[in-house]
Amino acid sequence: MFLTLAEYLQQYESGFAVFQYITLRAILGAITALVLSLVIGPYMIRKLSSYNIGQQVRDDGPQSHLSKAGTPTMGGALILVSIAVTTLLWADLSSEKIWVVLLVTLSFGLIGGIDDYQKLVRGNSKGLSAKAKYLLQTVFGFAAAYFIFINAQTPIETTLFFPFMKDVMLPLGAGFILLTYLVIVGCSNAVNLTDGLDGLAIMPTVMIAGALGVFAYLTGHVTFADYLGIPYVAGVGELTIFCGALVGAGLGFLWFNTYPAMVFMGDIGALALGAALGVIAVYVRQELVLVIMGGVFVMETVSVILQVASFKMTGKRIFRMAPIHHHFELKGWPEPRVIVRFWIITVVLVLIGLASLKVR
Repeated sequence: MFLTLAEYLQQYESGFAVFQYITLRAILGAITALVLSLVIGPYMIRKLSSYNIGQQVRDDGPQSHLSKAGTPTMGGALILVSIAVTTLLWADLSSEKIWVVLLVTLSFGLIGGIDDYQKLVRGNSKGLSAKAKYLLQTVFGFAAAYFIFINAQTPIETTLFFPFMKDVMLPLGAGFILLTYLVIVGCSNAVNLTDGLDGLAIMPTVMIAGALGVFAYLTGHVTFADYLGIPYVAGVGELTIFCGALVGAGLGFLWFNTYPAMVFMGDIGALALGAALGVIAVYVRQELVLVIMGGVFVMETVSVILQVASFKMTGKRIFRMAPIHHHFELKGWPEPRVIVRFWIITVVLVLIGLASLKVR
């Protein structure tokens, strides 16, 4: 919106041409989303509290979590509103990629919102059934994957690239659809599994989104892409603005979600943010780098898979409780220690992912 206005005003004042720069709009987007979150946050928390949309706590989990019962949930709606408004204000709305990422984010947020509503408002402790949830994720995930595939302009856009290996790549053909689906849905559920402690999921999401913003800018810039030896994808640089909005909105949410949390994200936020990271990674052709940077999400997901498989096959549990962050809590780690150490791990993994830009 502001870009269109700036282009119009440019004929009267050349200084408005500065808004053509993606980096400036990304920075302004991050600030806008942060301010929106901080301004809207208190009102939204009060509204959630007035509707008694409070967290339900499992009695078989860490005892320290019992005090969290009743804390307002569905705070992820705050993140989605801030991201959507900011993207519409600062991004180039003629960009197909912006609309795909935004719609994927909101559609997965809708799935999470329905699930949260069923659990918290209608009193159905299970929320959406697993089958219904995965069916909706499959529909939206495959729809996005197919759309991206049929609109790919060059073979590079459907080729799998391997980090740290300059000349190793795998043309996927129609297999791109399956990979994209797995990345979007897998990342969505991985972030959702990680969202179990105050600020545990949102800060890694913010860090990864910031790194993906760097990838988006460089991948969409023909000179930088050629210099670094990474794939050039026309138009993908505009996703830097979306990444900036996600960073700002995430930090704004963390203001209220930091320990002890005033509000929880809920599935409405976790499913949406995970899907957003997944589809951005697909567009910038860095699916495997996403796996590296999202190592905490991967670890949480693997811990659940191993726990379930072990119990079904042997009747024994590998961890005291899964996902693995609960295992460390039950071992006696205070919640803030678990959170900060997982953040530190993510910082290291994100730096490794960024290093793949040059080390190849």
